[in-house]
Amino acid sequence: MDSLSFRSLQAIEEPETCRKFIEGHRKVLEVYGITMITSNNAKWSEHRNTYVIVAESPDDGSVLGGVRLQIADTDFNLPIVDAVGKVDNRIVEIVNSQHGRIAEACGLWNSREIAGMGVSFFLLRAAIALAYRLGVDVLYALAAPVTVEMCQNAGFEIERNLGKDGFFNYPKLGLVATAMKIDDLKNLPNASEADRNHIFDVRELPQQTAEIVGKKGRLSINYMLI
Repeated sequence: MDSLSFRSLQAIEEPETCRKFIEGHRKVLEVYGITMITSNNAKWSEHRNTYVIVAESPDDGSVLGGVRLQIADTDFNLPIVDAVGKVDNRIVEIVNSQHGRIAEACGLWNSREIAGMGVSFFLLRAAIALAYRLGVDVLYALAAPVTVEMCQNAGFEIERNLGKDGFFNYPKLGLVATAMKIDDLKNLPNASEADRNHIFDVRELPQQTAEIVGKKGRLSINYMLI
């Protein structure tokens, strides 16, 4: 695999692509013994304010990874509200106190086939760029321990008013998740310089080809974002 496409879509427009996304994500979770989390169900695919970025093979169009951008509205809770609300109901008040358009980057995954190529890093950056293009003001995420640093580099801060200084046992005992948010998507003041520059570039040129270098070599990414 030497190239991938990152393609964004509105969930309700492509139910079959959403099905492939859900199935691929589920297989990854099952490797870690996780059979159900709030963000991994089919309901979001019928939500008009949910967008998806899929990492697709240029050879056969198979979905090898992706990330979801879910925008809050009166029809659908953010996954972080449902997940964190089970252990800390302050999440509802905190999210509702935010101003503007609120969203969550969730369901980030990549298949074993492209593991170690750095795809997740770039999917997260693409989700942040897409959120800005869709007019999002505040972006949340619920991060696993291995992705906290990645999220911080991309501009997220730990939401320390929740759980134990931002940390929770989720999706099951023995596993930890961290509540995080970006409240200045325009300027990304907390992002690393490299992440900020890449995100700014993608949001200004959402259709471009870029090369990334991961532990397993070089990979060309064809961005096709809204």
